[in-house]
Amino acid sequence: MSTPILPRDALFEDGDAAPDIPVCDHYCGVEARMRKSLAMQAELGPVFDITFDCEDGAPIGGEREHAAMVAELVLSAENRFGRVGARVHPFGHPAFAEDVDTLVGRAGDRLAYLMIPKPRHLADVQQAIAHVEHAARVHGRGLRLPLHALVETHGALRDVQAIAELPRIESLSFGLMDFVSAHRGAIPHTAMGAKGQFEHPLVVRAKLEIAAACHAAAKVPSHCVVTEFRDQAALGAAATRAAHQFGYTRMWSIHPDQVRTIVEAFAPSVAEIDEAIEIISAAQGAMWAPIRHHHLGQDRLHDRASYRYYWQVLERARRTGQPLPAQVELALFGAIRG
Repeated sequence: MSTPILPRDALFEDGDAAPDIPVCDHYCGVEARMRKSLAMQAELGPVFDITFDCEDGAPIGGEREHAAMVAELVLSAENRFGRVGARVHPFGHPAFAEDVDTLVGRAGDRLAYLMIPKPRHLADVQQAIAHVEHAARVHGRGLRLPLHALVETHGALRDVQAIAELPRIESLSFGLMDFVSAHRGAIPHTAMGAKGQFEHPLVVRAKLEIAAACHAAAKVPSHCVVTEFRDQAALGAAATRAAHQFGYTRMWSIHPDQVRTIVEAFAPSVAEIDEAIEIISAAQGAMWAPIRHHHLGQDRLHDRASYRYYWQVLERARRTGQPLPAQVELALFGAIRG
């Protein structure tokens, strides 16, 4: 009997699959909240990333000390899963170079990523990448450190496809508040709310262009914040729309209470998981040739195109901490989660 071929080997060529990173990105900029976020991650597992904020989190005049504190926390035993990144100051800001030097120089091999905010155009991202790569070479750390970028200016949106195609870029996020403000009052404040951000045409256009650019380049599109952090119904509805209608596979959290709701919204249902297990297991048994699958009283044909979709359902289940049978973990992923 032939050795079963794992889905990731059978269904994707190198570079075709998007990075396998958590569906939620939680931001915090104050040390006490950073430590609480690390404790929450230790409790829930690596189903969400934490981004320590050196841009909005650092007091004016205290940027150097703040970056050093962030580096020490990233290096600490509290960072159990290696899923902690950092947002630096924008390229061109006086603190950008020192942020990068401190974070890469001290913690480059433990950082999950660096977030580059407010690029004005493609050239800003390219120069920021060059600076990070130079620091990595100088310090001998962070040589493979992924970069994320925050699309929140007219120029970055115009160049979004080219930015997404940069090899060092792993994910692009949408910066709703700055994007709306950049329209100088032409977009009403309601477009920054949980509901209005899905209705205003200019905001919808931006979200769709970012998501489309990321998927074309096999990168991860990360959805913007919902500021009504105590309204779990509004947050859940927004996260569900982001995932199901706008093509986002990741979303920001700005309050600890948002993390679970976002993870749940991006997780597949039990029925979706069960169907995906049936189809992918049958496909593997057929050595990835086409199969006929009986579902809800109908026979349907499946081949590698639909296999990719159902495999991604299972990857998302794993990414959001959904339990899978041990035999499925072993047969389809090649190992059982610890």
